[in-house]
Amino acid sequence: MVQCDIYIIVNTNKKIMLKIRLKKYGRKQQPTYRIIVIDSKKRRDGRPLEEIGFYNPLRDEIYVNNKRIEYYKSNGAQLSQTVESICKNIPIKN
Repeated sequence: MVQCDIYIIVNTNKKIMLKIRLKKYGRKQQPTYRIIVIDSKKRRDGRPLEEIGFYNPLRDEIYVNNKRIEYYKSNGAQLSQTVESICKNIPIKN
C-alpha cells in the first residue's frame, strides 16, 4: 500500500496588477463596450472582477461609476488610454 500526501500551497499575499479597460460586446459592425476592472495578465474578454461602466461609441452613450473608478485608482489600478480619454469627456455630477 502506497501512501500519497498532496499539499496545495496557497499564497494569500499575492499581489495582482489591476487594469481598468474595455471589454467588447455587440455584433459585427455594432460594437459596445463595458468598462471593467480586471487582472492585467488576463485576456481582453476575460472574466472581470467588477463591471463599472458602459460605452456605446455609435450612440455616444457613456455610463461610468466614478466612485468605483476612484476607489480602484486609489488602490493602484491603472486606466487604459481609451478609458482615460472616455473619462475625461464625462461631466462629473455632484
